[in-house]
Amino acid sequence: MRRFALLAVVSAAVVFVAPGAAGAGHAWFTSWAQSQDGRADAPVTSQSLRMVIHLGQGGDAVRVRFQNTFGTGSLTIGHATAGPSAGGAAVSFTRDLTFAGRPAVTIPAGGEVWSDETRLATRPDADLAVTMAVEGTAVPGRHGAALRDNYLTPPGSGDHTGDAAGDAFTSTVGSTYVVSAVDVHNAALRGVVVPFGSSVVDGIGSTNCGPGCTESGANRRWTDDLARRMVASGVPLAVANAGVSGTTSARSCPAMPPSVAGLDASSRLDRDVLALHGVTAVIYYYGTNDLAYGCDAATILDSYRAVFARLRAAGIAVYVTPSTPRPGYSDQANLARHEIALFVGRWNTCGGTCSGVVDFDTVLADPLKPNSILPAYDNGDGIHANAAGQQALADFVSLPMLARSGPDLHTMG
Repeated sequence: MRRFALLAVVSAAVVFVAPGAAGAGHAWFTSWAQSQDGRADAPVTSQSLRMVIHLGQGGDAVRVRFQNTFGTGSLTIGHATAGPSAGGAAVSFTRDLTFAGRPAVTIPAGGEVWSDETRLATRPDADLAVTMAVEGTAVPGRHGAALRDNYLTPPGSGDHTGDAAGDAFTSTVGSTYVVSAVDVHNAALRGVVVPFGSSVVDGIGSTNCGPGCTESGANRRWTDDLARRMVASGVPLAVANAGVSGTTSARSCPAMPPSVAGLDASSRLDRDVLALHGVTAVIYYYGTNDLAYGCDAATILDSYRAVFARLRAAGIAVYVTPSTPRPGYSDQANLARHEIALFVGRWNTCGGTCSGVVDFDTVLADPLKPNSILPAYDNGDGIHANAAGQQALADFVSLPMLARSGPDLHTMG
């Protein structure tokens, strides 16, 4: 296994390595993100992990966030690389990633680190592979719904971060391990839109493109479709997804399962939104699980106001979607959903507490059964949109509205 004498050790606080010449000015923008929501099902031991991520916008350099938020102990990365994906586990070539100039880093449980900038040209709507060699044994943090395959070499196989071929990566996982965000350096960009919410933001249903469909299911979330619209329309914004399935806006609801405790909107806000770079707007899609878990409208709206206030104080525009249909709701939950919709729609600004409304409820609702999803958009569970519904959601979002959210950029590099 490849070993290094130099090893950077980071504390549980965020470590950010200042960029060099390529990072001068306000030109770093988060072009992809997946929020960590738990731990891997099994430990990794002296092996390499290749995570394939999909950039909405490209640039002339990258830097990568590695997180150990939910790890059970320290995670040592002996070597890491990034390079254009060539399909499956293969890459076209690799570039070394460093940490404060060093090739290796140890991240304690609860910690994270951003890599130094690496000169690497990337394109919009393209896959980038980030590969890391884990030393020793660790249970890494992960994002559960990658909605694509990622790749691991066998335990004990050591450092394969420089491999262009994917032959050494003999197993797949449906989660994204350790890597949680990628920035691109691109002086032409003007901001980042962060969709923030639960499973509808996370993209559940997007891999279902309908009966007889043979198209690939990857990268068909409405957030991916929105990023492609921006590129096609020349809108200089990136999209960074901050969805976590099963989560709520409110901190606690009567029937909330233990698996999502501590993953509410307020608890995730700093880590999953405010820590990203170039954020100008948030699309807030929360409430469906709150209602399912027994929260009332007053509790949900209190959580909305608290999060909106923090975002607006940071100079970030907040666009809110009312809770969308769910046939399993009780009558009381549907009354609460109506009350939330009235609040969001008031003056088209949540009564002056948000910047505007993105009414996904109008897109998804069946006009004949308004508490149900339109059959053509239903993934089959009555809750999530299929690929056609995902595209319809993306097409509904106003690009001029999002473009007006700058230029008061937050957390710039």
